[in-house]
Amino acid sequence: MIRTNAPARLDRLPWARFHWLVVTALGAAWILDGLEVTLVGSLSAAIADKRALGLSPAEVGMTGSAYVAGAVLGALLFGRLTDSFGRKRLFTLTVGVYLIATIATGLSWSFASFAFCRFLTGAGIGGEYGAVNSAIDELIPARRRGFVDLAINGSFWIGAALGAAGSLVVLDPALFAPSRGWRVAFLIGGALAGVILFIRRFLPESPRWLMTHGRLDEAHRIVTEIEDRVRAEGRAVESVESAAAIHLNPVRVGFRALARVLAGRYRARAVLGLTLMASQAFCYNAVFFTYAMILTRFYGVAAPRVGWYILPFALGNFAGPLLLGPLFDAIGRRVMITGAYGLAGALLALTGWAFAQGLLSATAQTAAWSVIFFFASAAASACYLTVGEAFPLEVRAGAISAFYALGTAIGGIAGPALFGANIAAGSRSRIFLGYLIGAVGMLAAAALEAWLGPDAERKPLEEVAPPLSLVEPPS
Repeated sequence: MIRTNAPARLDRLPWARFHWLVVTALGAAWILDGLEVTLVGSLSAAIADKRALGLSPAEVGMTGSAYVAGAVLGALLFGRLTDSFGRKRLFTLTVGVYLIATIATGLSWSFASFAFCRFLTGAGIGGEYGAVNSAIDELIPARRRGFVDLAINGSFWIGAALGAAGSLVVLDPALFAPSRGWRVAFLIGGALAGVILFIRRFLPESPRWLMTHGRLDEAHRIVTEIEDRVRAEGRAVESVESAAAIHLNPVRVGFRALARVLAGRYRARAVLGLTLMASQAFCYNAVFFTYAMILTRFYGVAAPRVGWYILPFALGNFAGPLLLGPLFDAIGRRVMITGAYGLAGALLALTGWAFAQGLLSATAQTAAWSVIFFFASAAASACYLTVGEAFPLEVRAGAISAFYALGTAIGGIAGPALFGANIAAGSRSRIFLGYLIGAVGMLAAAALEAWLGPDAERKPLEEVAPPLSLVEPPS
């Protein structure tokens, strides 16, 4: 049995440059994800051009599904490894997989090679979810965890905006030939991953992970180094009361332990996590993977101009978590998550009906989507916060990855394929049905959050979900 106050020492730290390093190095994962999704969304019409790969709308939808399928399998594989071998090792490995795969995507020569490279790229990004979210939750002080988690997950839309702006450049025929511009975009994505890989070298392993693996001296050394860095900035570091220490008996855990956690004590939270994840996955992937095709086929927007419509959409998505995020710590998780999911679902149904009736222009459609996803983006970011907080430390990355994988498999693989086929058929009513399915899912998630959502605001992780290795202190 070991005794440690490492969690309390991390939670009482004032905000400092170390925390900005965590935000920058780990938040970049979602910037890459946003860049990837937006590039394919913005470039889908260009990639479908006969001078490029000549993909059909159905094949574009299938490549979106391949990316999501890779993310699902990558999350399951790398999430389990994250709990076994540490947060730092895995968030280094996964960004390396992404780097190689996205460069290979830019060199693909057919539908099959493009889809395969998209699958591998998704595997790298999927692996990031468990490693990065668990590290963020374990390194950020409890009083700021909600806002920081939402803001970092919302940075997906910084990548989306970069992807949209970049598409305007690479699709400019005065700069790049139609057969080459899309390739340049993916090569640039690989270069950005190289920069992120370098920055992550300066992040430590999670002391919380180390303590549950019996490496107490190393955990305390890292916490002390962080405290020294904070003091060097002239910031006061409060002492920690002896009562804040916890006692652990580190044990090895595997898939069986994770299964017992999800199907036993935390079964209600498991149902909630899966519902939150699946509903937002369908909503997002269905709309965003086919965004460009909606604009080009139904509103006559030229492919090189699609980026101008994605930019405001991306900015609205980033503004949601950024502006609403502080309320998740101040008002509470349950109220804010319920409201965000409920508003997004209701507005999606209303906008889908207006689209089916032909009442919207391209500009009005973009404005409506921007408002919807202002709330949906906060909701989607909050679902990762929920599954990160709601389960014990020893299986945290595995739980995040499992819910991401299952939720995305349910909502994310079906969404792009369904909408791709409906767009190919040219039927507004069929597309509206897809929007309606997404809206019902979001409303159901809102109701379930109001009923089962844990109140985790400003609480230590060990209080929200006690570690499996936690034991009573000796008398």
